[in-house]
Amino acid sequence: MKIAFLINNAYGIGGTIRSTANLSRAFADRHEVEVVSVHRSKDAPAIPFDPRVRMTTLIDTRPGSRALTTGPLAQRPTTMFPGPAAPRVSAGTPYSALHDERIGHWLRTTGADVVIATRPDLNGYLARDGQSRCVRVGQEHLSLAGHSDAVRAAQNGVIGQLDAFVTVSEADAAAYRAALPDVPTRIRCIPNGVPAPVVEGSARDADVIVAAGRLIPVKRYDRLVDAFARVADAHPTWTLRLYGRGPKLARLREQIDRLGLYERVLLMGSVAPIETEWAKGSIAAVSSDKESFGMTIVEAMHCGVPVIATDCPHGPGEIITHDRDGVLVPLDSGVEGYALALDRLMSDCELRGRLAAGALRRAADFAPERVAERYEDLFHALGAGRRAPAKAAPVPWWRRLRAALRPVRTTPPRRAADTRPLASARSGADGEIVFRFPATSLPWGELDLLVRLRRDPKGREVRVPLPAGRASEVRVTLDPLTHPLAEGRWDCYLVPRGATRGRKRLVCEVAERARRVGRPPLTAADGETVSALPYATVDGFLAVRAWRRPAHAEVTRITVGEEGTTVRAALPVPATGAVVVAVSRQGESGDFSLPVSPDGAGLVFTLPPTRPAAAPHTRWDLYLRVPAHDVPVSLGRIGGDIIDRNKTDIIPAARHDETAESRVFFTGAHNLAFEVRTP
Repeated sequence: MKIAFLINNAYGIGGTIRSTANLSRAFADRHEVEVVSVHRSKDAPAIPFDPRVRMTTLIDTRPGSRALTTGPLAQRPTTMFPGPAAPRVSAGTPYSALHDERIGHWLRTTGADVVIATRPDLNGYLARDGQSRCVRVGQEHLSLAGHSDAVRAAQNGVIGQLDAFVTVSEADAAAYRAALPDVPTRIRCIPNGVPAPVVEGSARDADVIVAAGRLIPVKRYDRLVDAFARVADAHPTWTLRLYGRGPKLARLREQIDRLGLYERVLLMGSVAPIETEWAKGSIAAVSSDKESFGMTIVEAMHCGVPVIATDCPHGPGEIITHDRDGVLVPLDSGVEGYALALDRLMSDCELRGRLAAGALRRAADFAPERVAERYEDLFHALGAGRRAPAKAAPVPWWRRLRAALRPVRTTPPRRAADTRPLASARSGADGEIVFRFPATSLPWGELDLLVRLRRDPKGREVRVPLPAGRASEVRVTLDPLTHPLAEGRWDCYLVPRGATRGRKRLVCEVAERARRVGRPPLTAADGETVSALPYATVDGFLAVRAWRRPAHAEVTRITVGEEGTTVRAALPVPATGAVVVAVSRQGESGDFSLPVSPDGAGLVFTLPPTRPAAAPHTRWDLYLRVPAHDVPVSLGRIGGDIIDRNKTDIIPAARHDETAESRVFFTGAHNLAFEVRTP
């Protein structure tokens, strides 16, 4: 059977794309599968699709493309859905007659036995232009109540022309049946498929709450932040991480700063795959007013993380059984109810473990293979594969003659050695990095793992031999305590043993850092402070971020107050006589120093809210001068699991008056710096 998906943009990040990737991969075990993306916004999908799935694009919208603005069709409006219901490429770009022509032509000519459309306007195209010989299935990835009145009316008007309409919750299927009692279309609930992650599950040994999704009003992350604020003082070791992007980002940042939670609540940005981040949590949080399904709930469950979710329409209550595999918070209990649920789980390690075990069992019910079987039952009931095939137009005699006379060309099979090898990397609690290679992705012969310092005039590199033999998985360990990784970013390769040529850069399957959450940097045998973390580059390759400092003070806490910004740091030697030295980026005439006070096993100092030196000096890099060290002591954050703290550890400004404000920030190298700004 040939199954095709019609999706707006398979190259973005979102629940519909993840669901399509998961389901298409499960179908590919038994069927020919194609994903047709109306738009192509990037060179490669951000969420990987199975290589057996054929990817087709109708309109190229990558940077530099003028497809959406060039030509007469692009200038005419779409005929799919009127007025405010008209489909859009994105928030500001409407569909046009070009979309009508490209989507309609594909639907009228595809040889697929089943076509699955994935959003209201595409359901409309499928109803209008899809072939009657195909099984035509529309999907609802939101809910009946989740659409505007115009979109709801437009989609309801075309559902009757489809063979089936699939929702992701039983409650939503019931709502559609009630709204459309006379349509012949089969309206069914089939939940989204969520695969078990390839990452190591959560050990639940870090006091971290994780939430993930688009930063939009319906997700109510403001409720989650307020609830966390109510219990934060009672649980001083816990932090909250919010993953995602969206229009509520600035409002959430203002709320976090106003509540004084800037060191406890981190806005982490978008991460894919998100499973690596669920594995860092001991609690997962969903605080929405509405959820059509709740893929994030099942993703967290797969990682062994108990979920606290508002019992909102429609998804959470159909996934979670309260106090068996998660916690449901009545929606009308508001912030107070959510705070009580947080406090209960944060206080009870045994309860978290029991719920996590239940979550793992429940998550297995949403395996994509099981979901695919439910779809297949629906397809067969609708006659997929038994309907009359489309009649092909007769081929002219002269084309048949040309084909017969054309010489046969053969292409040699692509060797494994011609492809880039795939690898995963996992940080250990003691700082080591274990690289894992599927044996099927490795070329033949004896091999070395080669890591090379990026943009290094000295060409520094480290080699680690891969073990002999070819088990199903080959492992090798890179230890920053024994391998001399200079500070910087290291690219990872496979290379023939001892060779200088023939290296192949490693494609990153997954980079895991969960075991390093909250852990301090390491101390090498020579006394240097070191840390190393694996990560995926923006173009999908495996790399290592390394830090190596002759002497280092790890910043543990930053507090902004009326007197300025107070910084606390851990220092392995006595802080007696230490001073903070601020080096001006505009010249040494602006340098200044501040006294340091001992603070337990560390030190504390306060940066003033006003300009400490004359204009034009505005930025200073900070380090310590300590009598116990004969070298400058760096000051920053190089421990833990975060690759780019300048993007996550954002400290608000200390305001002196209406004319000036000062703030500390982390540089790209994770060093602490200081700036003064004037309006």
